[in-house]
Amino acid sequence: MRGLAIACVAVTVAGCTLGPNYQRPAVDAPPSYRFSVPDAQAIADAAWWEGFHDPILTSLVQEALANNLDIRVAAARVDQFLGALVVTRSALYPQVGVAPSAPVQAARQRASRDSSFSPVPADVDTNFTLYQAALSASWELDLWGKVRRQAESDRATVFASEEARRGIVLSVAAATASGYIALRDLDQRLAISRATARSRGDALDVFRKRFAGGVVSQVEVSQAQSQYEIALSAIPAYESQIAQQETALSLLLGRNPGPIVRGSTIDDLAPIPIPAGLPSQLLERRPDIRQAEQQLISANAQIGAAKALYFPSISLTGLFGSTSTALSTLFSGPARTWSYAATLTAPIFNAGQITGQVRQTEALQQQALYNYTHTIQNAFGDVENALIESQKSAETRDQLKRTVVALSEYARLARLRYDNGYTSYLEVLDAERSLFEQQLNYASAQDFALAAQIAVYKAMGGGWVDIADRLTPMGNAAPLEKRAAEQPLF
Repeated sequence: MRGLAIACVAVTVAGCTLGPNYQRPAVDAPPSYRFSVPDAQAIADAAWWEGFHDPILTSLVQEALANNLDIRVAAARVDQFLGALVVTRSALYPQVGVAPSAPVQAARQRASRDSSFSPVPADVDTNFTLYQAALSASWELDLWGKVRRQAESDRATVFASEEARRGIVLSVAAATASGYIALRDLDQRLAISRATARSRGDALDVFRKRFAGGVVSQVEVSQAQSQYEIALSAIPAYESQIAQQETALSLLLGRNPGPIVRGSTIDDLAPIPIPAGLPSQLLERRPDIRQAEQQLISANAQIGAAKALYFPSISLTGLFGSTSTALSTLFSGPARTWSYAATLTAPIFNAGQITGQVRQTEALQQQALYNYTHTIQNAFGDVENALIESQKSAETRDQLKRTVVALSEYARLARLRYDNGYTSYLEVLDAERSLFEQQLNYASAQDFALAAQIAVYKAMGGGWVDIADRLTPMGNAAPLEKRAAEQPLF
């Protein structure tokens, strides 16, 4: 029996593994980004949210990474797939236990005296006790690598779920910073609206006094009244948007809805540098690309597992234990019982069932391959779009800043001309209306420009994801490679 076990182990170790081994597909990567910034410092591995020089923003990003519930759900999903990997790998080892067919039990029974097959004599006691204790073992030899391919597939699924989790970490960090900047934009627009309303309210009071003194007409008072009401009407809308933005940020932070502490104004938030990098570096940075590749590895391994179904399967089973009518003799030599067997099963005719399964896995592998390629192409597109958006939004912001400066001077001069009787109040209204609109547009442009810089970091991925990951609940966990390799067998 020992020789048979040694021979089986040798056969299993020498067994082949069916199916294609994974090789990373060649990717047609562009040599450079069309809208790259060649002189920019390569800082994609930095905690970019600290570059805004706003301690409140930094603390909010850290809080979101530590408490966001989506990140916690994704971390639990990784543990789920780690458990599935343990289940699959367990088939590589013998299974030992107490079998249902021969359980450990103590039973009291009574036999029938009226049985027509084996009647019990009158002088024989029909009541008896039966004691039984046995262990069973079973082992399916992985001759063709079916279990090894399934384990390879499950291991890739574990890593794919880990990259999905890292993708959520990336999104949460970017969304928190972008959400905070959007909140400061709304704060700025609300401040502009309130300041404009106060200014126009003061002007309205002056016009009412002048009208009472017969200096201006009712038309000019009505014009000043309309502009004042327009400025007032913008305030409730911005207050509502601010409350909604605070709610969205609170949920990102893992809190119940509530107020958000403010730090720097949007004018004081420092622009962060734009990282430079090559498209080839992108392949090793973005979590979604890594996730797509792990999904391809998993699908590729499933082909081998399906092809193994064409070949015979050999299973070893054994049982060792004791059966006795007396507990005192249960573990004596005469009560001992054992058995072992080798079972071979093989498909002969199944009407193309296995062929269909192989074709299905091959088609899934092709889908995963195309998805991997598509994910890479989308990543290149994301970076291109983020880089051009960053450049052009900064240009728009600078242009609007110059416009606001010019309109401020225009409004000052128009008011001066009106006060000295050189023009009508319509010129003042036109100047102030234009200034109000462009002040709001400039605040929005600041938001867009800063958010576009964040989008570049999000599109490129990079080492900053590792920095962010260390701030999550799994930040101190052992590397996933080690956790996957050291899953317990018992």
